[in-house]
Formats: sequence, C-alpha cells, structure tokens
Amino acid sequence: MTTVPGVDTRGMVHCETTALDVLLRHEGIELSEPMLFGLGSGLSFVYWDARNMDFPFLGGRVRPFELTRNLAAALGLELTVEETSSPRRAWANVTAAVDAGRPVGLQLDSYHLPYFASKVHFGGHVVALYGYDESTAYLVDTAQQGGAVTTGLTDLAAARAARGPMTARHRSFTVGVPRDAPEPRSRIVPAVTACADAFLHPPIANLGHRGIGKASAMVPTWQRRAADPGRDLRQAALLMERGGTGGALFRNLYRDFLAECTGLIDSRRLRTGLALYTEAAALWTRTAELIGEAGETGDEQCLVRAGGILGDLSRVEREAMEALSRLGGEVSRAARP
Repeated sequence: MTTVPGVDTRGMVHCETTALDVLLRHEGIELSEPMLFGLGSGLSFVYWDARNMDFPFLGGRVRPFELTRNLAAALGLELTVEETSSPRRAWANVTAAVDAGRPVGLQLDSYHLPYFASKVHFGGHVVALYGYDESTAYLVDTAQQGGAVTTGLTDLAAARAARGPMTARHRSFTVGVPRDAPEPRSRIVPAVTACADAFLHPPIANLGHRGIGKASAMVPTWQRRAADPGRDLRQAALLMERGGTGGALFRNLYRDFLAECTGLIDSRRLRTGLALYTEAAALWTRTAELIGEAGETGDEQCLVRAGGILGDLSRVEREAMEALSRLGGEVSRAARP
C-alpha cells in the first residue's frame, strides 16, 4: 500500500472544503472550514429547473470547483489541475501525486461510491485521496460519510468517469504554497466583496438574491410539479439541511465565517452582515422544515408559507450583501492615519 504520511483524515461538513482542508493542512496551512468557505467566496444561490429534471434544484453555493479556484487565487496557491478523457491517464495522474508525497483532490459522482447510503447522482462531489493499493483507494470525505473511508478502484473509476450535470473529465488537483503567499487575513475583504458583488448582480434571474425571489414564487407550486410529492419534497428538504451544506443551505457556514471575521476586523458593515446572515440561516432552516412537512402531510399551505419566507430571505440577503459589498471602502478609511 502507498500512502501519504501525516494526513489529517477528519471530515468536515462540506465535501469541497473537506478536501481543501486535507490538501492545505498537508502544506502547513490550517484554517477553519467557515474561513475556507468564505475566502473561496463560496456562497451563492441558484434555482434550477429544466424539462429533463425530475424536480427543481435549490443550490446555495457557487459551481463545483469554483470555490477551489477562488481560494487558490485568494491565497496565491499553486493549483495544479489535471483533466483527461483517458481513465488510464487519469489514474496515473493520481498515483504520481501520491507517490510524490502529496494528497490529491478528486471530483466525481458520489452515486458510484459504495459508502454513500443515499443513491443520488451528484457529479460535483469532491474527495481527497491519500493512499492506494492494488484494489482499494483511501479517501477523506465529509464527517457525515465517515471521514476516513475506502472504496474499490473499480467503483472509484466509475465515479470519476461519470458524465452528466456538474461532472468533470476525471478531474484531479493538488495545491502548493509559495513562500510569498499572502496572509489569509489580508484576503478577507476582497473575498467578501467579490462574493457580495456576484450575489447582488447575477447575470440571470435564477441566481443570487433574484434567484431566491424566483424560488419564493415557484416553491408554492411544487406539490403539483412533483411526480412523487412525498418523496421529492422530503428529499429537497433533506438536501438543504443535510446534503453537505452545513445546514441552512450553506448559510450556517457563511454566518460562522462572518463571525470569525468580526474577531479579526473591526467593521460595522461586517457586524451588519453577520446579524442579517444569522437571521437568514434560521429562516432557511425553517423553510426546509416547511418543505419537508409538505412532503410528509401533503399540506400545500406549508409550501405557501415557505414561499413567503423565501420572499423575506431575498430581502434579508440582499441587504446583507449590500452592506458587505461596501466593506472595502470602510476598511480603507479605517486604515488611514
């Protein structure tokens, strides 16, 4: 068996930040999961529905791997990404990294991983691989999935080769930290303002605060939209709270990021953002509860109430991001002699 020594195999709540934590800790950078998520400008929102979808999708973060790219840019990391259509070459990319003493991140479809109890296709799942032998891969996944886990190489190959929404071409990646990498604290303000600007000015109405507003109009119709309302509504609620989001569709993670930032930067706008995202996190959890209740009872009024809360959330998050988008000017003024 070939393994990278000294890898921390504890899992976190979200898959991409879990993998990033493994890779960065191995390079000597230790950051909390909320800080990884926030410095990667990870928060977003998307309401997505299409004719080929069984049920609408609510997403609370940026697209798969965008968080990794954002974080690498923010921290000045040396991000090496490999993609190929060849399964043989893809595996050689992984073993070369491990043989060189580096854990490697993999993007794949979690449906093919046998340790997942829920069999749902998700091509944007990310794990860290730190070892292998002739039949088995040694992975770090989220705490919910067990942290340190194993899977057969055949299953891993199928997961990496999967095609469909959010999948990549056998993507693997490693990170390095140059000597002149910036201090993470110095990257908080640009990460926060970049996230806020993207949220406030989405290119289409399905995204950002406009997407939440659209969801507020569409969620009350979900009872009629679902092929199997009991199943589909309960599944949607479960994914919002327990689908690797950290609860409240990633708002708990962003709330905790802002709380950590207020301990590092004295800012009224940060405190405003924190207060509003504390409110938003609670409202998202209540929204998930109402959607789940609609699935269990068939009461469409639960969806109507959920839609009303989503309307409030569109306003609350817009106000939060408006405050945070002006953080740079406030901090610059405070820094003047």
